[in-house]
Amino acid sequence: MTHQLSPPITSLYDRDYYLWLQETIQQLQAGELDRLDISALIEELQGMSNSEKNALESNLRILLMHLLKYRYQPDKRTNSWLFTIREHRKRLLKAFEKSPSLKPYYEMVFAECYQDGRELASDETGLSLAALPSESPFTLEDTLNPDYLPD
Repeated sequence: MTHQLSPPITSLYDRDYYLWLQETIQQLQAGELDRLDISALIEELQGMSNSEKNALESNLRILLMHLLKYRYQPDKRTNSWLFTIREHRKRLLKAFEKSPSLKPYYEMVFAECYQDGRELASDETGLSLAALPSESPFTLEDTLNPDYLPD
């Protein structure tokens, strides 16, 4: 007699994410905390936190790259660069407006994001890394200042 293995039991979170979201919302609204899939809820909240941090870093890298391009290639400045600078500043400022607790994270990753932005600027412009300062010429405040453009 052969035994057939039953398929592994998967949670609703794994089978139908949207339905899991809807049921979780209903359970929370009804105060049915004992019915919540706590491990899936924790996983989702951690993912949301990481997503916010990743978006902040991505916007900051792009902003710093364009600020460097703007400063070190003045003869190639375009409206597209200005748009990108403005857009990514707005994204960062909106993130801080919605989640002020992200501001210390911005300060913590600024130097690392500057190095990434510096590499991206070098790759995109053809300027050597040595031609771009190893430390950010932009302050944390200037980077977010809607009126600031490097000379």
